Amino acid sequence: MTETYEVIVVGGGAAGLSAALVLGRARRRTLVVDAGEPRNAPAAHIQGYLTRDGMSPAEFLAIGREEIARYGVELVRDTAVDVTRGEDFAVELASGRTVRARRLVITTGLRDELPAVPGVAERFGRDVLHCPYCHGWEVRDQAFGVLATGPLSVHQALMVSQWSKDVTFFLHEVAEDDLPDDDLRRLAAAGVHVVPGEVAGLVVEDDRITGVRLANGSAYDRQALFVAPRPIPQTALLERLGAEMTETPFGAYPVVDATGLTSVPGVWAAGNTMGFGEQVVNAAAGGYRAGATINGEMLMSDIDAAAGV
Repeated sequence: MTETYEVIVVGGGAAGLSAALVLGRARRRTLVVDAGEPRNAPAAHIQGYLTRDGMSPAEFLAIGREEIARYGVELVRDTAVDVTRGEDFAVELASGRTVRARRLVITTGLRDELPAVPGVAERFGRDVLHCPYCHGWEVRDQAFGVLATGPLSVHQALMVSQWSKDVTFFLHEVAEDDLPDDDLRRLAAAGVHVVPGEVAGLVVEDDRITGVRLANGSAYDRQALFVAPRPIPQTALLERLGAEMTETPFGAYPVVDATGLTSVPGVWAAGNTMGFGEQVVNAAAGGYRAGATINGEMLMSDIDAAAGV
C-alpha cells in the first residue's frame, strides 16, 4: 500500500516536529516518520532553550507530538530505510510500508560514538558529559576530568575551565609530546592540570563518579568527566538521493542553503543532520525555517502552474 502526502518529515526530534508544526498549521498533509531514537535521550534535561530550560527531553517530545496532532499531522513510529526520486519521492519504511510526497525534510540527526572506556557509556548524560553549554551549570565548581580523544580535546578542556577551576586533563591515548607548545601554555594559563597515561575506567560509588582510574593503578578524585564522542551523521537517505556532502572535523554533512535546502531539489535538512553544533533550540529554529520555506515554495509553484507562468 502506497500513501501520498504533500510533505514527509523523516525524524521526529526537535527539528522534525518543528517543521511538521509549521506545515500542519499551513494545512499541508504531512507525515512524520519517527524511529524513536533521539540523540539527547540519555540527558535528564534540556538546557539553554528559553522557556524550556530544565525540561526533560521525553516531555519536550511528548508535548511536540501533541501539538502537531492538533493540526492533522500524522506520526508513525517507523524507520525510513530507503528513498527514491521520480516525479515525487518514495520513502520505504522498515515495516514494509511505502509513502510518497512532493517534498522531504530529513532530520535524522547523528549518533554519538563514545570512547571505549569502561563506565563511560553507562554514565553518559549523567556525570559523563560532552557539552559545557548543556551541562556545565549543573556541575559548576565540581572537580572535572576531561578525557583526551583527539586534537579538539584541548579546546574542550579549555572551555570547561569556565565552569570549574579544578580541571584535570587526562591524555589517555594522546602522547604529551604530541601537544603543541602553545596548547600546553594555554592549558597552564587556564589552570588545567595535565595527566599523561591511559585511562582504564571510572571509580563509581553510590551511583556517582568519584574518580578516574589510570591503567597504572593510580586514581584521581573527580566528580564529572567530559568526553568528546565521535559524531556519526545519519545521512544515508541524503546520500541515497545523491546530495552533495562536505567533510568537516565532525563528519560529512549535506551542503545546504540558508533555509536548509540541499543540493537535491525538494529535499531539506535540519538539526544535526545538517551540522554537528545544532542544539535543540537551533534544531527547532531550523525545522521552522525549512517548513515555512517549503510551504511558500509549494504555494507559489502551484499558483504559477495554474496561471501558466
